Amino acid sequence: MGSDTFTEYSGRFYYLLHPRPTVVVGTVCPNGRANFMPVSWNMPVGEEPPTVALAIGSDAYTRECLDYCGEASLSILGLSDAQLAYDLGSVSGRDVDKVSAFKLGLVESLTVRPPGLSQSLAILESKVVGRYPIGDVVLYVLQVTKARVREGVADRFGFVFSRDVNVLLHGSGRTFYGVGPRVLASRKGSA
Repeated sequence: MGSDTFTEYSGRFYYLLHPRPTVVVGTVCPNGRANFMPVSWNMPVGEEPPTVALAIGSDAYTRECLDYCGEASLSILGLSDAQLAYDLGSVSGRDVDKVSAFKLGLVESLTVRPPGLSQSLAILESKVVGRYPIGDVVLYVLQVTKARVREGVADRFGFVFSRDVNVLLHGSGRTFYGVGPRVLASRKGSA
């Protein structure tokens, strides 16, 4: 590194905050259909109660469905599902029944109405507890009511990354990344 000279960045500012984990938000819409949309603008918010936040475009159909249903499934996909995530984000559920169009396998949720995606590494079931319009997005705060993980893909530290287990990170547009090997820092004072 060595240089302390910075130059103005010409890309979109948020590209510098990527790649980001991508979740596929499942909702139930006013027409009764399940709808799914990938969201990389997501983050944990708190542990007690367990909450996450999602930024959804104000004009997105998923925003309408979240407002209608008040519940969501958050499906965490693997790197091998990059094309599916891209495809799900490339069409609107207003115009396309995504479950039929993409032949999605669904998993019934235990605590909310929206199903999860069957190929998920993990699924977080959640209920909307806060909604905050901010410019061109609505920031949703959701309380996690149930967290489920596919057997063998996670331990108490989170996902166990391997050749077969790698979460989907979104860069920009149709660019996706995986995660490298786990690095465990030593505790302070131990070598």
